[in-house]
Amino acid sequence: MSLRAHLVIALAGCLALAACAPVPDLAAPLPAAADERAAIAERLRADIAVLSSDAFGGRKPGTQGGARTTHFITERMQASGLVSGTNDPGSAWLAPVELVSTKALASRVIVRTRNGESDLPEIGAAAFTPTRRALIDGTDVVFVGRLAETVPAETVAGRVVVMLGEPGVSPARRANLFGKNPAAVVTVVENESAITSVRRVYGRERIALAGTDDDNLAAFVTREAIAGAFAPGEWQGLLDAAESDDFAPRPLPATIAIDARSERREFTSHNVIGMIPGTLPRSGAVLLLAHWDHLGECGEEGAQDRICNGAVDNASGVAVMLELARRLAQSGPHDRDIYVLATSAEEQGLLGARAFVADPPLPLGDIVAAFNFDTVALAPAGSAVGFVGEGRTALDPLVREAVAAQGRELGQRDFAEQFVRRQDGWALLEEGVPALFLSSAFSSEIVLGPYLEADYHRASDDGERIELGGAIDDLLLHEALVRRFASTALYPSAAGTGSP
Repeated sequence: MSLRAHLVIALAGCLALAACAPVPDLAAPLPAAADERAAIAERLRADIAVLSSDAFGGRKPGTQGGARTTHFITERMQASGLVSGTNDPGSAWLAPVELVSTKALASRVIVRTRNGESDLPEIGAAAFTPTRRALIDGTDVVFVGRLAETVPAETVAGRVVVMLGEPGVSPARRANLFGKNPAAVVTVVENESAITSVRRVYGRERIALAGTDDDNLAAFVTREAIAGAFAPGEWQGLLDAAESDDFAPRPLPATIAIDARSERREFTSHNVIGMIPGTLPRSGAVLLLAHWDHLGECGEEGAQDRICNGAVDNASGVAVMLELARRLAQSGPHDRDIYVLATSAEEQGLLGARAFVADPPLPLGDIVAAFNFDTVALAPAGSAVGFVGEGRTALDPLVREAVAAQGRELGQRDFAEQFVRRQDGWALLEEGVPALFLSSAFSSEIVLGPYLEADYHRASDDGERIELGGAIDDLLLHEALVRRFASTALYPSAAGTGSP
């Protein structure tokens, strides 16, 4: 008999003994006496202190600090009575997340025209590739100005595309052009300061899921550098033409050679997945998730403290999730399975959550509700609840009911909406999973703004300004919600549909 079967039998026995006891109102707000809140705060503070300590090195995936983090979370889940939720005996607790890291090393851009060959200086040009080396030479060049969406794919496929940069618009324009399979996209930027900014953004380490990283070759050149490669007035004529209403992409009497090199490595990080087994395993499941990763060393070069400990982002979210899991394990048994997921590589683009979605331990349609915990320890007790992603699932009325039952109100919707695509729940929402992100920290700019301005992704996020009042409120709110969604009586749902 499997471990899960033993657990289900034991839980069923507990239910039989309690059959005559009054059934609690799981939808009601839970009691939170001062001594109970103090005990919760003590446990949260202890876990945050460990996770954000220098010994964990900023919890960067692929480092010793990352491995220590997953080991700590696994131990905490086991101590709370959870079992492995990977549903893979060969990889208990830890679900592999295969990643690829690239970091720019060097590049060279040469423009050849009727005017001769111009080897553009480093201050005037830079190129980047996610592969170890990208080299093109002698390829046709097409100038698209500020066009992108209306450019036919056959016009740019296999060619070097030269586009004009425009702050706030260029990334989307560049992505659109890359979708049409050019050999490279060269963005013409204003000046050398812009090249410095590009190096700062594109030159840092970039991490992607293995098998999903692209091979896009992107180059950036200043207007002065590229103008010098053409005959006097020729480049200005192109700029003037690009401003006309009837402008169409045109081939250039030039070739551009680009040589870009990167340091590239492949490595394995892990999501940690635990589970509180339910007594009705075919009735669906509830999912709790929080990302464990941070940035490692991201402080200024030469600073005395360069470790970005990530106390608020997101040691606090992991701590709240673990404490909630502990309380749910103690208050069970519950009808539905409750999965507890600590994701890797959220900071690099929700990668751990996307890996979970790509290879889940249960059908995604069986998840009746998912709750994300991220950057939670900022608001004082009694604060409003930020509802990130409001209006995207059928669960909103039940959320509002639970918030009101706790004597709270929802925060500023427009403010919370800014973050819906920047948190792990988005990877689930994209797949139709009803994912909720409720946090007092995201109730308004007044609460979150000072943290974003002073400590977010900085070495100063070290736990000195942790505020647990609102986090404990949020924990108790989630406990009431999870107990409701884990009950088939209080939240009937057809298995495999994720909907009531």
